[in-house]
Amino acid sequence: MIGRIVQINDLSDPKGGASKLAVQAACDLAARGHQVTFITGDAGDSRALADAGVEIVALGQQRLLAGSRAKAMVTGLWNHAAHTMVRDWIARHDTPATVYHLHGWSQILSPSVFGALDPVRERLVISAHDFFLACPNGAFAWLKSGEVCPHVPLSRACLSTPCDRDGTARKLWRSARQAVQRRAYRPRSSPPVLAIHEGMRDFLARAGIPAGSIIALPNPVEPFSSRRIAAEHNREVLFVGRLEETKGADLAAHAAARAGAALTVVGEGPLADRIRQIHPAARLMGRRSPAEIRDLAANARMLVMPSRYPEPFGLVAIEAAWSGLPVILSRTALLSDDLVASGAGIAVDPRNVDAFADAIRTILQNDALTRAMSEAAFIRTMSLALTPSAWIDRLEAIFDERVKMAPGDIPMALEQRLQAHR
Repeated sequence: MIGRIVQINDLSDPKGGASKLAVQAACDLAARGHQVTFITGDAGDSRALADAGVEIVALGQQRLLAGSRAKAMVTGLWNHAAHTMVRDWIARHDTPATVYHLHGWSQILSPSVFGALDPVRERLVISAHDFFLACPNGAFAWLKSGEVCPHVPLSRACLSTPCDRDGTARKLWRSARQAVQRRAYRPRSSPPVLAIHEGMRDFLARAGIPAGSIIALPNPVEPFSSRRIAAEHNREVLFVGRLEETKGADLAAHAAARAGAALTVVGEGPLADRIRQIHPAARLMGRRSPAEIRDLAANARMLVMPSRYPEPFGLVAIEAAWSGLPVILSRTALLSDDLVASGAGIAVDPRNVDAFADAIRTILQNDALTRAMSEAAFIRTMSLALTPSAWIDRLEAIFDERVKMAPGDIPMALEQRLQAHR
């Protein structure tokens, strides 16, 4: 029986989908009566966690590039303070019924978190929200071009490939961090890895993670709207996400401007000024609450998700699709084939501004097509994600299996064990 659940993540104040899910898991598990502790690298100033009665253990540090670059180079390889915090908490509070769930570590906690968690490895579960578990740059892509990388991480081909947009020195540092992480993590005997899309499996396996350790667990989704948005009556292009190069907000601005389309941008980040220059008429709304995003989505014709690199899931794409919004997304997004096959999306190379703009025009200029895509999105995409309740059910089952395992137990693949209990 599960005693305490420890959620571990760089941030307690969500800046993106992964941290949002870490906080959501902690709050929803607490709501089901579990004792939950949230160990975080930041200051721990989370109203959501506090209101949910979650114990917060905070390191009080900032993301890597928020401070001195020289210090970041050192702490990013091995954050001794983070290691001590996690190790000492385990030494004081661990019990045989405590289970640990690691989310993100690349921004603050560093690979040192794997070393601190080693004594409780038999009760550890890891969520792969991105590819940092396997790939030095976390994307399996050449970051300047967006081309998908075919190499085995840390192989000779990988090490000689200039894939980092900040140059060779940064690539070498990332590779060194990956080597440190691999030594502490030991992928070939990995604890269960929860992959947010089945398409992540082959990427993760390149790093030596056994197939039996990888469990496909789609993200939980709450749509912008519980009723189908009549997209065919609307005119606006909607972007929701961090205003960073990774998410392609500037590419959305270029394409919308080229297509002569109205653009509404929800999110914060360093590209805000660039977006204003590219598309002066765009509405930049900043960070908004779920209720405010719902109101903005009600006026949208489509949502765009032009990620520059392979997007493991793309939470916002399913939030939009489940609301009846057609989605234009990158071909390299793992959801692209699913959404296109359902009739709900168009996949593009977002760096090709003309093709991206043509896709926007296609939806803008054809009401019948837009309605058909909207209805397909609303009806045919439900299998691509989980409801929040179903997601927590699955997490509880996984945690329960981890607690039941005796030290040194070598069971059948966890996914098979879970299926056997259904």
